[in-house]
Amino acid sequence: MARAKRNKPYRPAKVHDRRSQDLLRNAEVAAIEVDDPLALEPGEKIVTLRSIRNDPLARLHTHRQIDEAQYQGGRAFQDDWEKAERGPQAVDPTREYVDGGRAREPITEGQRKAVLRLNRAERELGAVGAALVHEVDFAGSAGSIISRADCGNASTGWP
Repeated sequence: MARAKRNKPYRPAKVHDRRSQDLLRNAEVAAIEVDDPLALEPGEKIVTLRSIRNDPLARLHTHRQIDEAQYQGGRAFQDDWEKAERGPQAVDPTREYVDGGRAREPITEGQRKAVLRLNRAERELGAVGAALVHEVDFAGSAGSIISRADCGNASTGWP
């Protein structure tokens, strides 16, 4: 006699589970809910994995140490910093050498606006706040900076 089949419970969330099952050993990921790019109805969400390994801002947001507004503000600060940045450029050895070097690229309107927003943010934050934001956004030392800010040290000017 054949065994009776068990009815499996209906789990609609499991149908669209697109999370990776083959993660690397040293992967640091967090589950987040995002808009479904393949959705038939607008506003449908899916659960995906976000890497937080080299992203201190995402790590703070995932562990609920900063809220959504602070996270979006940090991303805007990073975006403005990248737009305003004018670092050294690589030399292309395949291009023909020309005497006199190249003329500097003009500063674009987007770069000018980004610099103005960064200057305003630095004025609003003050020296200590600007150093804190820069350390969290770019140096990746969020934990040590926040613990220093929580402790309070009069000699360094931390609150």
